[in-house]
Amino acid sequence: MTISRQKVLLIYTGGTIGMSRSKLTGALEPFDFEHLLKSVPELTQFDIDIDTYQFTPPIDSSDMNPVLWQSLAHIIAEHYNSFDGFVVLHGTDTMAYTASALSYMFENLTKPVILTGSQLPIGQLRTDGKENLITSIEIASARNSEGHAMVPEVCIYFSGCLLRGNRTTKQSAENFRAFESFNYRHLANAGINIKYNMENILQPQWDCPMIPHYELDANVIVFTIFPGIPEGIVRHVLESPTLRSIVMRTYGSGNAPQLAWLQKLLRQATDNGKIIINISQCMAGTVEMGRYGAGYHLKISGVISGYDSTVESAVTKLMHLQGRYSDCETIRQFMQKSIRGEITI
Repeated sequence: MTISRQKVLLIYTGGTIGMSRSKLTGALEPFDFEHLLKSVPELTQFDIDIDTYQFTPPIDSSDMNPVLWQSLAHIIAEHYNSFDGFVVLHGTDTMAYTASALSYMFENLTKPVILTGSQLPIGQLRTDGKENLITSIEIASARNSEGHAMVPEVCIYFSGCLLRGNRTTKQSAENFRAFESFNYRHLANAGINIKYNMENILQPQWDCPMIPHYELDANVIVFTIFPGIPEGIVRHVLESPTLRSIVMRTYGSGNAPQLAWLQKLLRQATDNGKIIINISQCMAGTVEMGRYGAGYHLKISGVISGYDSTVESAVTKLMHLQGRYSDCETIRQFMQKSIRGEITI
């Protein structure tokens, strides 16, 4: 019996991994994708068929937006039946946002979508890009004894760690270990061997199709509570006519100043159909609005717990749900459920 070779689609969106330093300005600028491929001759040693797709022109990840997420989702969906896995080369600044968005846009994902990149361009001697790219391709093509994908999720692979995409945040602008999932264990760790932590990996309905959802509504804002936050600024944000939802970053386990005007504005906003999600400013831990009085007053004002969600995940989940549903109560209900393994309840 002949076993067919695995096929992986390598999608280059842009990012540091494919940049080179400008002789004119000294700044890093996007370079030709062929240069990147020539810098990793090890790719030819894989017993895998690797096809490529390039965004033209390459995208600086600071310019990433929902329209580009929709384009990326369309590319993956259109090639879904032709490939066993997908590796997306992406800039690090918004990689966690893109990974979170894609996780919501693909329902019942049965194949790996691995986002990776680098802190140093792949042409530099000390680059982390080679290992990140090579291991991502290996993970994207990995199968278990039943022939299913080892990791049928949207993930981020960086510096030896495979992380659930919608649990991940960028933690460092200068260290090679740029990403971490503080509230969820790693899906795999790559050393001499790749150790998969199967108990942490989502399992889809293998006999059912993947369902793409392209609709996104970006009428979301993030604002952070801080000592002395002015009433006028909060009022201006909450009364914005087109705004549908707010990710509010609070102290500790979900606490905010116990100010009468703040409670009144939050109550008015929720009564007017705006959805307010309470996310902790802490990197690790969860929101418990009943733990302290400073959190309980948010709860009675109609604010919803974001549990242990990252900001990136909460923002893109709201975009996804707002794109699909016009009813704010339906969105509130879904925000209090884990739909892609994004929160612990």
